[in-house]
Parts: sequence; structure tokens; C-alpha cells
Amino acid sequence: MLSAKIKTNLRNMDLEETNFTVRLAESEEDLTAAKRLRYMVFVEELGASASDSDHGQRLETDRFDEWFDHLILIDNRLGRLDSNYVVGSYRLLRGDVAASECGFYSESEFDLSVIKNLGRPVVELGRTCIHPDYRNGSAMFQLWGGLAEYVLRHEIEIMFGVASFHGTNAESLAQPLSYLHHNHLAPEDLRVKAKGEHSVRTDRLPPEKVDRPTAIRDMPTLIKAYLRLGGFIGDGAFVDIDFNTVDVCLLMDTKRMSQRHRDYYVRNRSPD
Repeated sequence: MLSAKIKTNLRNMDLEETNFTVRLAESEEDLTAAKRLRYMVFVEELGASASDSDHGQRLETDRFDEWFDHLILIDNRLGRLDSNYVVGSYRLLRGDVAASECGFYSESEFDLSVIKNLGRPVVELGRTCIHPDYRNGSAMFQLWGGLAEYVLRHEIEIMFGVASFHGTNAESLAQPLSYLHHNHLAPEDLRVKAKGEHSVRTDRLPPEKVDRPTAIRDMPTLIKAYLRLGGFIGDGAFVDIDFNTVDVCLLMDTKRMSQRHRDYYVRNRSPD
């Protein structure tokens, strides 16, 4: 747990950039700290399933971890003496690594053929999480800055990955899912499709029945943030019973981003 001193500081001060370091995990210690944060967020907070071993160690893991790069956000005020020094995490899987080693994580939920056949550099984003005490500060922007550097370094053109609504009742999400379908559906050349018996339609309501304020209110912050950057969603959603979520596939094509969105993404500045 975070110390009482740090919690008090977080309530009484803004999170300044100098408080953070963003970098790729460099050691087993870093990776363990990221997995511990994932357990706190996905298992304890959101109700995802975990193995007995993961429960015992309080870690959230899967077979893909060894192939992903793990981008971590460190609170420099905590130091390594606090085992929760990683307060934000992304994991990143480049297309060349997926093709040669392990495939993409989201292939179990979405048909990614259109992405895989493009012949363009891609990265799959996953397990995005921020410690609850840091969600009202600049933590997400710090992670995005690190992600932008990674994308530029590897000359990535397309980013994609699963983004989740909490709970497994797709009908209760009719407003936000329908809003996404009618307003942010990916172009044909990027339109991945949900697959399998747990796939569900996102066009649950006709356009005239969608109430935008309600849809936006019921949409996770992360999805709204990607939409502000010019993101799209694939066709359909997937009910992930193990993770207690309804998932959509978010996609961003850097070549389709406006200069306004590109500046925001690369420079960490919010668009007006």
C-alpha cells in the first residue's frame, strides 16, 4: 500500500513532471512491480480472474508478458523501498515480434487480418493501468509521452488494442457502444471484427436513439481520450468473462491523425 505521507501529498499537490520517470522495464523487479499494479487494478478493483498462483503472489500475469515491452511510470518520491513504485503501466507488442514469436493478445477476441495484411509497422497496446491515487493528475499524460517516444523510435504507424467497459452486460452499454459504432467506426482498411461466440454487436441502437451526453458519460476515460486523439473502433465488441469486461478494439493510424492531434500526442498538450 502507498504510505500515508504520500497519500496526503497526493491530495494536496499537483503531480509535476519531475515527480515521474517513464521508461521501459529494465529488470525483473520492474516487471514484478508492474504486474503487482495490474493485479491491484484488474483483479482487485475490476474483478478479473486470476490463477491461484497469481492470487498468492498478488500478481496479474499471462503467457504474453515475456514478449511485450513494458512501459512503466515510476513515482520518484516513493523509491525502491516501496514495492509499489510503479504507478502506471502499458505493455507494447510490435508486429514483427508478434509475427515471429507469439501472435497478438487480442487475436482471441478480434479478427486482425486487415491489420496483419497491411504491411505497415504496428504495435499492440494492452494492460493500460494507473494506480487509483494518480488518476486525477498528469500520470496518463506522462505515459503517453513515453508511448509517443516509443512509436517514433520504432517508426510505428498503427496502434491498436483492446479497451474495456466494466461488466459483461452488453445491453446495459447500448448507448456508448452504439455511439461508438455510429460515430467512430474504423475505415474499411482498419476495420477489425469481433469474433467467436462471445462477440456482440455494437450497433445496438439506431443513430436517432443514441443520446450523446449519456453515451459519453458512460464511456471509460481511456476510450474518450483515444477518441480525442482521432481514434477509431473495430466492428463489434467481445464479452470477456474472465476479465469481467466488454471489450472494443481501439485503433489509431498516425497517418490519419490531424496535425492538431499529432501535436497533442507527441507534446503531451491537450487539444482545445
